[in-house]
Amino acid sequence: MSESTNPLGAFLRARRELVTPEQVGLVDTGVRRVPGLRREEVAMLAGISADYYLRLERGRDRHPSVQVLESIAGVLQLDDEHVAHLLTLVAEVPRRRRRRARRQTPPAGALKLLDSLAQPAFIEDRYFDILAVNRLATALSPGTVVGGNQLRDLFLDAATQALYPEWEQVTECFVANLRQAVGTDVDDPRFIELTGELSLASARFRRLWPGTRCGGSTARRSGSTTRSSGR
Repeated sequence: MSESTNPLGAFLRARRELVTPEQVGLVDTGVRRVPGLRREEVAMLAGISADYYLRLERGRDRHPSVQVLESIAGVLQLDDEHVAHLLTLVAEVPRRRRRRARRQTPPAGALKLLDSLAQPAFIEDRYFDILAVNRLATALSPGTVVGGNQLRDLFLDAATQALYPEWEQVTECFVANLRQAVGTDVDDPRFIELTGELSLASARFRRLWPGTRCGGSTARRSGSTTRSSGR
């Protein structure tokens, strides 16, 4: 497909070649056949699958969401003018309503149960965002507070990592669970934000995110979950 019939792919390719691995916090190892970032690196940092990004560059998918394009734009370090140009390359994008992150509120019954438990516990959503927590859980782990994120703490907080003797195995399970919880909902704003942040900040997450399974089989998560925080 020529550049004239696939302007989005041509633009993404050109901008990808201008960004070095060092600029996005990646360690450059091995010989690179092309300048700039590899396709799979852009996809990983943007929080989307490598196959989906490849379809965009090759013109096989012409209807990406605003969230996906803006996430890619962040990886490619585009300024406002270039972001605006990127959006014009996809005809449907400007007319589509931008999705907002959905904030879950635990039901009253779950909150009452949480307070009545004689053990540390908290309620989290499918992104591991903490929605509610009892006093015992916060006393046990001061970082366990409403608005915190278990996945971020696991990868970025040394104190949290010290609580898990089998930290590497635990990280594999958490990443596998996140992938299964989100499924094909790749346009989810919170999902894109979280995976992009962790891909940039954690070398361990970057290694796991392209594909990992928990204990040989991927565990499933959906909706809000109440968990005991005794570790």
